[in-house]
Amino acid sequence: MNTKNITLKVNADLYDRYREFCKKKGWIASRQFEIMMEEQMGENEDD
Repeated sequence: MNTKNITLKVNADLYDRYREFCKKKGWIASRQFEIMMEEQMGENEDD
């Protein structure tokens, strides 16, 4: 799988809270963005 680094502008407080949320759940924040994008497009790369 090829990967790409991206830059996003988001609310700093929201991002910090989201990173902490992901950390508590043992998730990787960037993977959560990938999952959201796949779901919004109706795609799942594992299928």
